[in-house]
Amino acid sequence: MAQSKLVKANEEIAKKVVDTYEKIEDTVVGSYTKIEDAVVASYTKVEDAFVGRYLTRDGETVEEAKARLKDNTTAFKK
Repeated sequence: MAQSKLVKANEEIAKKVVDTYEKIEDTVVGSYTKIEDAVVASYTKVEDAFVGRYLTRDGETVEEAKARLKDNTTAFKK
């Protein structure tokens, strides 16, 4: 009888530990995802500004310039 009470208590403790670990993991992963999204968005904004100022041709949009530049760089890899 005493053995089964200890087993039940250990199972409850294990369940609480696992639940706590999952909450911590979700928080860390969620925070990392937010940081990653913010960094990527900031980089894209800087990249678009640079391409818009220095690499576009007359009447060309930023997206068109990026596509043109990408096509030019793949030609050098061949």
